[in-house]
Amino acid sequence: QVQLVESGGGSVQAGGFLRLSCAASDHAYSRDCMGWFRQAPGKEREGVAAVHSDGITTYADSVKGRFTISRDDAKNTLYLQMNNLNPEDTAIYYCAATGWPTRTGICPRTRHLYDYWGQGTQVTVSS
Repeated sequence: QVQLVESGGGSVQAGGFLRLSCAASDHAYSRDCMGWFRQAPGKEREGVAAVHSDGITTYADSVKGRFTISRDDAKNTLYLQMNNLNPEDTAIYYCAATGWPTRTGICPRTRHLYDYWGQGTQVTVSS
């Protein structure tokens, strides 16, 4: 059974930080690519960051230098460390996994390429 369960969301003030976690079943975690997406009210779901099983990461320009995605293979867990948060980061954050093949090791941040999704965790940043 494929399962992805996010945790770690909450409410913080601008400039603060949060760390999101995504506990994955063996089947989900075996996917080469895992990523974090977010969806703000009235907006499309966007890819924030992705990481390949080889460790190669990719980020949206809006979060580069502030967010860090990582995988802990011993715990089957995906993380998103979010620093220097601002109100524009307010959204529901989703963990996702895909077996989409990549020759370069660079995982996509395109929603429709991901097969498995968690239920989401709310992040609210106040000014």
